[in-house]
Amino acid sequence: MKNIGREYENLDQKVYQVIKSMIENRQLLPGQKIPQEKLAAELGISRTPLISALKFLEHEKLIETKPRRGFYVRLFEIEEMISIFEIREVLEGLSARRAAQTITANQKKELQKLFKDFPVGRPIEDFQAYSKADRQFHNFIAEIGSKEFLTSILQTFNIIALAYQYPTREGLVRDPNDTIVDHHNIIEAICNHDPEGAEKLMRKHLELTIHELKTFNAQEKTGS
Repeated sequence: MKNIGREYENLDQKVYQVIKSMIENRQLLPGQKIPQEKLAAELGISRTPLISALKFLEHEKLIETKPRRGFYVRLFEIEEMISIFEIREVLEGLSARRAAQTITANQKKELQKLFKDFPVGRPIEDFQAYSKADRQFHNFIAEIGSKEFLTSILQTFNIIALAYQYPTREGLVRDPNDTIVDHHNIIEAICNHDPEGAEKLMRKHLELTIHELKTFNAQEKTGS
């Protein structure tokens, strides 16, 4: 890991970004304890900016403190995840609508590249690579279609979505072989400057995730 202690004046913010990225990239997994001493040594910093960054991430609900045990990556309950996806449905639907209105030619090229390795009809086996593309997809649409404050909110929600995980799906709730069709359709609507279609498709995409979470939650409660 790169030593950042000598390169940045605003260490609190830089450390915050590094740890947030580690959570997003699944270098730190839900429920895992934050190895403070090891992390501080690898980054070449003292514990002070590290603790400051962890407390800010705790404020964003990405980290939680356990008394006398330390800081942990937060692991969300399924009911919490349902609520988060319900919020994402509304905000990301709006974001997709705006993206369809404002996307540039260069942004279209970038968006269309995200799933180039996952054509519809070919079975998806590399869930890790697909999960990364999925995060880039949602974050990029947020960047195109949202104001700065909304982008930050959506990026945090997207990271939180990784905290409820199917162990073999790299944080993905639905099967990639189902969602890939959604993704290609949303990209097509945005690139065709179809605001209503883009919003409708994005909201439906997230509605199906909510439905799957609710179904799984009901099965867990009944033991079926």
